[in-house]
Amino acid sequence: MPDTPSYRSTRMACYRGYIVQGVVNNLSPLFFVIFQREFGISYAMISSLILFNFVTQIAVDVLCVRFIDRIGYRAATVTAHICCALGLVLLGVLPHALPWPFLGLAIATMVTAVGGGVIEVAVSPIIDSLPSGAKDAKMSLLHSFYCWGQVAVVLLTTLAVRVLGQGLWWVLPLAWAAVPFYNIFAFARVPLLPTVPEEEKTPLGRLGRTPAFLMAMLLMLCAGASELAMSQWSSLFAEQALGVDKVVGDLLGPCLFAVFMGIGRTIYGVWGERLDLYKSLLATAVLCVLCYLGAALLAAPVLSLLCCALCGFSISLMWPGVLSSTAAQFPKGGAAMFGLLAVCGDIGCSSGPALTGMVSEWAGLRTGMLSAGIFPLVMVLCLLPQVRRGRKANRE
Repeated sequence: MPDTPSYRSTRMACYRGYIVQGVVNNLSPLFFVIFQREFGISYAMISSLILFNFVTQIAVDVLCVRFIDRIGYRAATVTAHICCALGLVLLGVLPHALPWPFLGLAIATMVTAVGGGVIEVAVSPIIDSLPSGAKDAKMSLLHSFYCWGQVAVVLLTTLAVRVLGQGLWWVLPLAWAAVPFYNIFAFARVPLLPTVPEEEKTPLGRLGRTPAFLMAMLLMLCAGASELAMSQWSSLFAEQALGVDKVVGDLLGPCLFAVFMGIGRTIYGVWGERLDLYKSLLATAVLCVLCYLGAALLAAPVLSLLCCALCGFSISLMWPGVLSSTAAQFPKGGAAMFGLLAVCGDIGCSSGPALTGMVSEWAGLRTGMLSAGIFPLVMVLCLLPQVRRGRKANRE
């Protein structure tokens, strides 16, 4: 069913919401080296900032499971974008305004994380509620805009730092705040369709007793960890472990990572209805394991950076694919189901980079990167039985 003009405006606001997600989750990592030099921030403190971000998002996701249907999706999305805009402004102001810069970074990180957490829970069911065919492809296309937001923030921020100098890094969060600020007014007026009525929703208790849903929760955790471990650490990894220039490292590491991730999600968004979702998830998980091995173990910096970038394609389908397959299996799950899956994904988003940081502190960045490969490996082990069951059912 084609979009009406009003539903198209809703869909575009959702796409911009995921661009905002790409901005707030990926802007700070581009400044990690600057934070180290200007404020004396250690690897452990960087890991703490990453952890603060996603622990806050987890807490917000849990609250959203309980309250988002009560306050409504419009109030939730507008509030989320206010928090994202405010947090970006604080990121540029507080580290220089407070006597302990790390406190300013932590406060700004948590404010943006509140907004990011609400966007994550609210926008997916809004898209799922809109009239359209091939909802798994639409979900993948939605998540592709996170990637294009990440590409934009990495590319433009890296070039701006090159032009303005590292001393003026604080101007850039103020400029990026314009993106969520604009979307505040978009979500204030676009039409929103009702999601699953309360009396028809599948209770979370029943979902939690279903093996298929428990597997989906584990897959979401591994998907978040596989994506963010590489996304959050590839800039620092490229500069300090591989010895390449920061601009080159940012462009060939996190920027190309996001480009490949966006390409993968866009491809599935356009042609996904022709592909088997579980086979595609298994293939990308295997590729992700190989990418982590290559990034950590290959001696040539160019090949290692290529593995970092190709990892973006390998994880492109994981998050939206698990969401889509779960929504198809449990169509009456409602916002609470999306929220619980987001909790699991954000646990992965915090544990993956945190594990990488802790291992890097003890044994070096290459070993830290290698340790993160455990998450896509778990996905491979979980998906293999599902693919085998699908092949057996097809033969029968």
